[in-house]
Amino acid sequence: RIIRTMDFADAVELGDVDAVGQAALAAAGEVTAAELLEAALLRLDAGRDLNAVITDLFARGQQQAADLDASGVLRTGAAGPLAGVPFLLKDLGASLAGAPEAMGSRALRTHVAAETAWIVERYLDAGLVVFGKTNTPEWGNHCTTEPSLFGPTVNPWSPDITPGGSSGGSAAAVAAGIVAAASGGDGTGSIRVPASCCGLVGLKPRRGRTSFAPGAGHGLEGLVNEHALTRTVRDSAALLDAVAGMAVGDPYSAPPPAEPYLQAVATPPRSQRILMATASPFPGPATDPAVVTAVQRTASVLEELGHAIEAGTPRIDADAIADAVAVLHTVSNVALYDLAAEHLGRQPREDDFEPSTWVMIREGLTTSGARYAGAIAAVHAQTRRFAVQLVGFDALLVPTLLTPPPPYRLLDQPRATTRAFFDVEFATTGWTSLANVTGWAAISVPVGETPDGLPIGVQLMAPDEEILLKLAAQLEVALPWAGRRPPGWIGRPSFGGPHK
Repeated sequence: RIIRTMDFADAVELGDVDAVGQAALAAAGEVTAAELLEAALLRLDAGRDLNAVITDLFARGQQQAADLDASGVLRTGAAGPLAGVPFLLKDLGASLAGAPEAMGSRALRTHVAAETAWIVERYLDAGLVVFGKTNTPEWGNHCTTEPSLFGPTVNPWSPDITPGGSSGGSAAAVAAGIVAAASGGDGTGSIRVPASCCGLVGLKPRRGRTSFAPGAGHGLEGLVNEHALTRTVRDSAALLDAVAGMAVGDPYSAPPPAEPYLQAVATPPRSQRILMATASPFPGPATDPAVVTAVQRTASVLEELGHAIEAGTPRIDADAIADAVAVLHTVSNVALYDLAAEHLGRQPREDDFEPSTWVMIREGLTTSGARYAGAIAAVHAQTRRFAVQLVGFDALLVPTLLTPPPPYRLLDQPRATTRAFFDVEFATTGWTSLANVTGWAAISVPVGETPDGLPIGVQLMAPDEEILLKLAAQLEVALPWAGRRPPGWIGRPSFGGPHK
């Protein structure tokens, strides 16, 4: 059906379709790229109270959509499975030359990106229509999205819980139906945490799967990976196909997949041996019973699908990992300090930054080279310790978060030290940082819920993405989630912003 006069009902109807489905409609001539974008703009306007999108790039999106329609490429099918689909970029790690890029920082409120990230070039090459940037905490430091610069993003499931972070703006936009997919980045769980909080699919690719060109070889000494938030597994697979690969001059890269990921998810995997753990690898409170139930239920379903599940918890030196992650973040925040100094033309002051960021900067400026090198060595040592215990298993099944979606003003608060900050974070996130430290791929899928109906994500980890996407695709059929709609879904009455 060709939508010739766009109204809000049509826009909401299109919002129910995932990215691959929207591209298929465009390829079939059922809708144009311009109409897909118009529908997304109507949904965005209706969802402004969510505070998910903090930079409008409407004119560039409209021009890109018009160019796609004029070229006729959408109708040939040669443009790929995502061409013409509206897309949002996280305002961190997904730079677009000439577009504002504050990275959640007051110090960078007027900063404009000088270059386009390689991964964004790949999005544009795939025909994704970029029309805005999403909210993120300062420098991606927090697993919540409530920066003082732009204010908190609202979780469409409830105004009382964080949408997670640091890709919280992207997650809220997808969960509410503004877009089918949006970009994200993940350093200690920043794709998977918001996926769990917002009831989405969140894949962190394996180390080296995508490029950090042109500005870097990697992020946080390899802890950071970039990908996206989606509602369906096939969208995550198609997006990974679009960005997988290496740029000229990259220091290292992951081996190419045997077949396209979108093709791989269409075939069920052979029987897998999966290790299941529900307790946290870090000291702290016990895992919430609702989360344990979600993991155990997922294990039972996987067993019914023919996979072998074995209970057990890999042991790591939690203190060494927490200390290493803290040290790497302190030094990373010195880069923010230096960027701010260059942008402002003066030495930044404490009040230019979030209080928790200033703690990290202050420590980073005095961190010795020996301590930084020791943190890198500890990451590598713990990676080997972890991997040895998983020999013989194909995947690890664990909670995404140890708790239900947490409240605001918990995961962004300053502590006495950076290490104390991460001790609080890890008491909530638990396993997510292990995937970053080890470089393993990890995916969060929204298979559980709390007694009051809030989403709970369960996480699968493996050395490579293909088996995770295959297992997630099986779970998507056995435990369907794509049709679930939060109270804040576009087209439903607004429930207002976060409680103050």
